[in-house]
Amino acid sequence: MKVKFNTAALQEALVLVTSIVPSRTPKPILQCIRITAQDDVVKLCGTDLEVGITCRVSQVEIEQPGDIVVPADKVGSIIRETIDEVVVFEASEAAVHIKGADSHFTIYGHDAGQFPAVAGFEAEADFEMSLAKLQEGIEQCVFAAARESTRYALNGILWEVNGKKLTLVATDGRRLAKSIVNLGTSAKGKLPEGRVIVPAKMMSLLDRVGGEADAMVGVRFVDNQVALMCADVVISSNLVEGNFPKYEDIIPSDYTKKLVLNTDAVLSAVRRAALLATEDSKGVKLKLGANELTFSSRAPETGDAQVDMAVEYSDAPMEIGFNPQFLMDVLRAIKADDFELHLGDADRPGLIKSGNNFVYIVMPVNL
Repeated sequence: MKVKFNTAALQEALVLVTSIVPSRTPKPILQCIRITAQDDVVKLCGTDLEVGITCRVSQVEIEQPGDIVVPADKVGSIIRETIDEVVVFEASEAAVHIKGADSHFTIYGHDAGQFPAVAGFEAEADFEMSLAKLQEGIEQCVFAAARESTRYALNGILWEVNGKKLTLVATDGRRLAKSIVNLGTSAKGKLPEGRVIVPAKMMSLLDRVGGEADAMVGVRFVDNQVALMCADVVISSNLVEGNFPKYEDIIPSDYTKKLVLNTDAVLSAVRRAALLATEDSKGVKLKLGANELTFSSRAPETGDAQVDMAVEYSDAPMEIGFNPQFLMDVLRAIKADDFELHLGDADRPGLIKSGNNFVYIVMPVNL
């Protein structure tokens, strides 16, 4: 194989592909990427056996087609540091040579036949949607998914398609985020059994894909896999098995206390009030009184923090505590200037709404 790459285009593809390469694994080949030069395009593939990604690079000049597998961290470091606009990859029997105007690196490769297969996107999409809208929906949900849970369903994001709407839901058992994405057109294909659970890792990876303002994402389901295609990038993964909670039963509908709050102001107040909170003090207290909202925290060994905010509120006074990180996560995800906070009793979850398409439930903590 011998290929001339545009360095900027190669660097962009490498950042995306190497982001899923595991830092530790009993299979060294998973710490590599596969580079395949064929016809007039080069494909870069990476996988951790759960999620796979293929990125096409067309700003190339292929002098000799071929297939190589090289360590991801080494290639990424070399291309990141190069000062050349064009770099040349040339493969020999057991090594890959990366050449610039004044540099020459030799990396020992692996057998391409040993690299795991990464699913592509060969057939027509089941449905399409705007990349920007889907990424907005992902950003409003992915932070609420469980990181490591024995209930595997909570490690993913629920997808439900109904007509022209895609509903995304994520929960870790202590909070729940629901976002509705408009598809523009009705889905041609149906989701398996009406709903699927997509790994949060796959969603986070798609959120990093760049594209034009009008870029579209194609979605395709095959057996127990999902594949997403946007321009030159294909991401594939096995679906998460398990039963997702009945989230409709969790969302309260009988709350009477409602506040309309400024997103940036509340984010700032929570961050400042949380400065003195500790693991033992657990959270930030919200105290509601006549036209006033106070955020506070107390740590016996550290001290007290209090931030006051004027609000429009005339209902009964109340106090409720929340994990400050759970509040900051959602406030960073809300793009609108204002949001609605709905409250019931002090031992019931808080409900945050932004527009008609986003709902967030967060359990209180006992202070």
